[in-house]
Amino acid sequence: MNRYPLLMTALSILTLSGCVSHPQTAEEFRKVVPGAFSGKVETFEVDRPFSQVAGTFQKMGPNCLSKTIKTTSQTNMSYQVIVTTYKPTVLVTGKKAELHVQFHHEQGVIAVSKEPVGGYYLLVADAQPVTASKTRIDLYRPSMGHGVLIQAVKNWATGENVGCPDLTK
Repeated sequence: MNRYPLLMTALSILTLSGCVSHPQTAEEFRKVVPGAFSGKVETFEVDRPFSQVAGTFQKMGPNCLSKTIKTTSQTNMSYQVIVTTYKPTVLVTGKKAELHVQFHHEQGVIAVSKEPVGGYYLLVADAQPVTASKTRIDLYRPSMGHGVLIQAVKNWATGENVGCPDLTK
């Protein structure tokens, strides 16, 4: 197993939290990410109606991301087992669709700050209609690691290559 994504998750938590506290809500996460060393805000528009983007988030988020993943790594000097549970939340109104992805380490990682209910925030995607056929996406995400998750959410927004990510990568 490649431990780089796990290291990046740990560093993201430390960087976002400032070693004091971690965002406890999606709104706090949105506010912290732009100034975080390991955070990134990405904004793009897709040629797809808002209702279709929202529908894809509603379908794919729970179907693909409600998972518990067990990863192991072994070297000459260590053996590590990490069990991580992912929790997606999708909120849709007539003017906005939100996809929140949280994670909780069940085993193998020590929490360094107060964990929000549902787990630490990893990604928040906001979709809003621009025109009848165009939707704006604001993606609050880590700047390193979790590439398969980020790409999956982008694909869900565009409607291209809609599938579930392999969260072990």
